[in-house]
Amino acid sequence: REDLWVREGKILNPEKLFFDEKGSADIQLDCKGSIIAPGFIDVQINGGFGVDFSLATDDFKSGIDLVSQKILSHGVTSFCPTLVTSPPSVYHQAKWQELDCRSLGGSWLCVCVWAGAHLEGPFISKEKKGAHPEHCLRTFEAGAFQDLLATYGSLDCVRIVTLAPEMKRSREVIQELTKRGICVSLGHSVANLSQAEEAVQHGATFITHLFNAMLPFHHRDPGIVGLLTSDKIPAGRRVFYGMISDGIHTNPAALRIAHRAHPKGLVLVTDAIAGMGLAPGRHTLGQQMVEIDGLNTYIAGTKTLSGSVATMDTCVRHFQEATGCSVETALEAASLHPAQLLGIEHKKGTLDYDSDADFLMLNDGLYVQATYIAGEEVWRQDASGM
Repeated sequence: REDLWVREGKILNPEKLFFDEKGSADIQLDCKGSIIAPGFIDVQINGGFGVDFSLATDDFKSGIDLVSQKILSHGVTSFCPTLVTSPPSVYHQAKWQELDCRSLGGSWLCVCVWAGAHLEGPFISKEKKGAHPEHCLRTFEAGAFQDLLATYGSLDCVRIVTLAPEMKRSREVIQELTKRGICVSLGHSVANLSQAEEAVQHGATFITHLFNAMLPFHHRDPGIVGLLTSDKIPAGRRVFYGMISDGIHTNPAALRIAHRAHPKGLVLVTDAIAGMGLAPGRHTLGQQMVEIDGLNTYIAGTKTLSGSVATMDTCVRHFQEATGCSVETALEAASLHPAQLLGIEHKKGTLDYDSDADFLMLNDGLYVQATYIAGEEVWRQDASGM
C-alpha cells in the first residue's frame, strides 16, 4: 500500500518534493484500499452509444467527444477510434486535424484522450472479410503505397493500419507505413506463417483480433497465429496481438492458449460497435446493418459476428477469470501492453514517475470506481449513480 503523488498532470517522484523542495501534499485523498492502476487503452473501438466512427459525418469531432466521455466509466483513458472498410469518401471526410492532433515524443496523441486512428481495411482478404463490406475492399495496384494514400486521403494522426500481408505489393506498403511511425497490423487475412513472418520482418508489429478473421491454426502451417511462437521474429522486436475477451469471440481455452504462449504480447481490445451501451436491436457498423442479440452482434440476417458490445472493464475481468492470471497481468493487458504497442509507454500505461497521471481506482472485483486523466477526476461511480 503505497502513496501515489501527482502534480501538474504527471506522476511525481515524492523524493524530489520532500528533499529538494521541502514540500508536502496540498490535497490528500484516501483511496480506501482501492486498487490504483493505469488507465486502460483501447486500440480497436468502432464506436459506441449510437456513434459509428465509420459513418461519414460533418460532425465527426462531437462523436469522438461523446464516446470519449462515456467510456471513462469503463476505465478507458485513451483510445484509437477505428474505421472499418469504407468508401474513400468516408476516410476523406473524417477530419482528424479538427481533433487538435499534435506530435508528442514521436507519438500521436490528442487532447480528447484518443491515441490516433485505427484504419481496419479496406486492403484485406475477401475470404476473411468478416463484417467488412465486400464491395469496398481494395487491392494494391502498381502504385501500392500511393493507392493507399489515395484511398485514405491523409495519414495525419493515423496510428494503426490493418491489412492482409499476403496481398501483392504489401511489403512496400508495410515498409512505408512503418517508416512513418504507423503501426502495421495483420488481420482479415489468409496469410500462411511465412507470409506473416515476412511482414513482421518488414515492420508489422500487431495482429488484429487473434483467431478471428484468419486461417485457423493448423499444425503444419499455423498461419498468423504461429507468430506467437515464431523463431523468425527480428531480435529486439515483440509482436503484439489483440484479443476480444468478451466470452463470445474467443473460447476461454483459446484465450488461455494464446496467453500462455505469448503473455507479454496480449492486448485486450473491445472491438465495440455503435450499439455498445444501447438496447438490443439494429445498429450500424460502417456500411453494414448489424443486429444485437444479448451480447452477440451479427450482420443483420446472418450469423456473422460483427464487432462486440463489450466494455473494456468487462474484458479485463473475463480475461482474468478465464486465464487465472494475476490482477497485475490482467490490468497490464489493457494498459501497459497497448501503450508499448503504440510506442507511448513513456507517457501512458504505467504509474512510473513522470508519466501522465491517467489512472483508475478499482475494487477487488476489478470494477471501476473512479477515473482520472492528468490527475483530474473525470468520472466517479457515486457521482453518476451507475
